[in-house]
Amino acid sequence: MKQEANVSLQNAGGSAGKGRGPGSGASPSQVVHRPKPPGRTKHVLTLVLILLLLWASAKQTGAGITDLITGIPEMWKLLKEMFPPRWSYFDNIVQGMLETIRMALLGTTIGAILAIPISIICAGNLAPSRWIYYPARFLLNLIRTIPDLLLAALFVAVFGLGPVPGILALAVFSVGLIAKLTYETLETIDKGPLEAMTAVGMNRIQLIVYGVVPQIAAQFTSYVLYAFEINVRAAAILGLVGAGGIGLYYEATLGFLEYDKTNTIIIFTLAIVLIIDYVSTKLREKLL
Repeated sequence: MKQEANVSLQNAGGSAGKGRGPGSGASPSQVVHRPKPPGRTKHVLTLVLILLLLWASAKQTGAGITDLITGIPEMWKLLKEMFPPRWSYFDNIVQGMLETIRMALLGTTIGAILAIPISIICAGNLAPSRWIYYPARFLLNLIRTIPDLLLAALFVAVFGLGPVPGILALAVFSVGLIAKLTYETLETIDKGPLEAMTAVGMNRIQLIVYGVVPQIAAQFTSYVLYAFEINVRAAAILGLVGAGGIGLYYEATLGFLEYDKTNTIIIFTLAIVLIIDYVSTKLREKLL
């Protein structure tokens, strides 16, 4: 009897071990399906498609590697004429650079102020109806479609030469940029505080001031600083259409083929842009 009991226990243990093996009838929830890696054919087709798009674009635009190779000697001649920079010309462009910075500062400030109500109207969670925020978004997209140089040229035709057209062009550009980024941020805010304030009877203005502004103040400030960086670069070339700033000196030196003076302006502009970019980055790090 003892031998029969031992044999039955061994058979039971063997059958249990087989049940735990990979060939056992495991439930579907226990089976792990690993995703298959993408096939090589997909990568090859993607690469071929990209190369075809590049080739078609180059053919339609008339650009090619041959043109680049034949133009390298001329580029080298231009670089040799730009160096060394004429540092004595530096005193002549300081006022122009200061005017460029003032234009960027005023344009960014005006645009940031105008962007606040526009972004609220464009936000789907704050606007009262889609019949309001859809047309507002369309107008905002239209504003961002017009290049800043074209805006400056139009304002020059209306207001004449000087920094005023440049300031207005930068203000319009800033509205499009800041309002776009801000209303997208508004649509991601926490709705809990807004619902609590609505429950206690606050009106829409109070909701915006006490429930919305604290949530996006840091991001909005970051967007304004980013727009200011871009406007400093943009204001440097608005003078090419007569909108004031350092661009007037670019136009004058390039027109007289004084490339060493142009190089001095480029280096000065680069230094200013790097300083502003560094300060803005540190400010954004502290805010965010």
